[in-house]
Amino acid sequence: MTAPHVSLPDDPTHPLPAPDHTLSPVTGWTRAHWEAVADRLLDGLVPYATPGLAQYRLPGPPSHSGPWSDGLEGYARSFLLAAFRIAGSRGRVSPALIERYAAGLAAGTDPHHPEHWPPITDRAQPMVEAASVAIALHESRAWLWNHLCDRVRQRVVDWLGGFVGADVNDSNWRLFQVITEEFLASVGAPHSRAEIEAGLARLDDWYRGGGWYTDGDGRKFDYYNGWALHLYPVLWARIAGPGADQELVARHRGRLREFLGVHQHFFGSDGAPVHQGRSLTYRFATTAPLWAGALADATPLPPGRTRRLASGALKHFADRGVPDERGLLTLGWYRPYLPVTQRYSGPASPYWASKAFLGLLLPEDHPVWTTPEEPAPVDTADTTLALPGPGWLLHSTAADGLVRLVNHGSDRLPPPPATADDSPHYARFAYSSATAPQTPGPDNHLALLALDGTPSPRGRIHPLGAEGRRAASRHGGPGRGIETVSVVHGPWEVRVHRVDAPPGTPVREGGWAVADDAGPPEGASGPGWALARRADGLTSAIVGLYGWGDTEGTVAHATGADAVGHHSATPCLEQATAARLLVTLVMLSGDPHASHTGRTGAGATVGADGNVDIHFPDGTRDQVRWDELPYTSEGPTLP
Repeated sequence: MTAPHVSLPDDPTHPLPAPDHTLSPVTGWTRAHWEAVADRLLDGLVPYATPGLAQYRLPGPPSHSGPWSDGLEGYARSFLLAAFRIAGSRGRVSPALIERYAAGLAAGTDPHHPEHWPPITDRAQPMVEAASVAIALHESRAWLWNHLCDRVRQRVVDWLGGFVGADVNDSNWRLFQVITEEFLASVGAPHSRAEIEAGLARLDDWYRGGGWYTDGDGRKFDYYNGWALHLYPVLWARIAGPGADQELVARHRGRLREFLGVHQHFFGSDGAPVHQGRSLTYRFATTAPLWAGALADATPLPPGRTRRLASGALKHFADRGVPDERGLLTLGWYRPYLPVTQRYSGPASPYWASKAFLGLLLPEDHPVWTTPEEPAPVDTADTTLALPGPGWLLHSTAADGLVRLVNHGSDRLPPPPATADDSPHYARFAYSSATAPQTPGPDNHLALLALDGTPSPRGRIHPLGAEGRRAASRHGGPGRGIETVSVVHGPWEVRVHRVDAPPGTPVREGGWAVADDAGPPEGASGPGWALARRADGLTSAIVGLYGWGDTEGTVAHATGADAVGHHSATPCLEQATAARLLVTLVMLSGDPHASHTGRTGAGATVGADGNVDIHFPDGTRDQVRWDELPYTSEGPTLP
């Protein structure tokens, strides 16, 4: 369940095929729908091409790299989409599409052409785009590269060769070097085998088990795990061919297989991905690892489920106006919304969503396209998964099709002693497929308040374990630290906080923010509780179970602070003096029964030993015993 949006009228120049509910009983979408969306995206870019077709200068604020680099980004990322479309149809596309990108290659790599591309230099954005160019050249090799004249091919090699010996950001960028130099090797151009091997070896340093990589050192878990750290090894193996280290290829395939067993749970029944992490403007790129698994024979998913998940995500955004009336992907989630972007995000950045079309490389008669759709996990049963690698709990409910992610491990901060500001897309306790974090806002955060009301950040998250239905972490330091255990059941999460703060410190906790474009969600509150409800019934509630006293709940309303909708509301509890132990129940549900019982029947009792007995609203009981938590962090717990 996500905010209701009005779909765009069908584009008369790119009508979608009629749904096929026999082949695709859940989404109605088929390969023809994917091809139609790809064509609409590619054609929508044409008015923004420079005369020589080497750059696409799209409307919107420039990235920190500037318009020159942004124009290259428009070419490179859309070339990726064009290559998948060309190769997937075995060249049976309009010759103009192939000619357009061939002309852009010729102009962009000519240092004397007015539209030439910026060079590949140390830690510069062209490194990112070079990898997309290399992948596209490989996948469309038979229809484009093989038909370029020697002079243009040499210029392309010279431009890509800027990667050799260059200094690369120590993150997923290492794989851009791997991809680019492996393509150079495939065409007999100068490259460094040592750099390729070092980049691939770095993946092992970042692997945390269970299919999870951190994106560089630290605890940086997000969708880059799927659309970069798992995806590029698959694409590298395709370029390297039989000469690739087969033991390494098998190891990557095994990790991808394990990851996809979990990744399938990150999509709501309406196709919406869980809204967490950076670069969310890539939207349906979240489906790229699903296709990569099918492409590399490295997936545990039945082919009909792979297509149901991927088509569900693409359809979800298409039904909500993506791409827009011009056929463009904008900087945002549904509508344009800049707080989901980063400094590196330029007007063409969203076109990394091209990775979602990787499935077009699978032939038309592949089972992933011909097998009837199968339900996604969220369609059929409630699920709870503990993910120790990233320090997450994932819990979903079939009654409303929602997926919720409880975060006790990903903060995107560099390793100590470096510091950085909180990001709302990493610092919250929870994220979901139906909501977005307010930017800024009080949602899913326990804050100690300064005299002027400034909330404390969560800061560095020290994971204390994730197992069964619970996960724990601590943040802050002596004198202003918080240790939290989350226990989940159905649509509910109970948070048990041990607070170390100076006497008289105010505290505030927020539940989920719900948002809508149509109008403000309604709010209600009373002693120890508050809720916000959207017009379609999506409800967020917070209830103080212990330590909150008779504090009156409140509902914080905001406009323009939420990627899901213009109007948003967050239920909150606030207390003048933080208790040493706080127990809070939060709920997010679109199920009318759960929504109306969310603040009744719940409770918590605390023993003399500090252990907490929890009573969920449906009568289910659980307990938090501090001496039985699976602590895995460095250092002692808070007092």
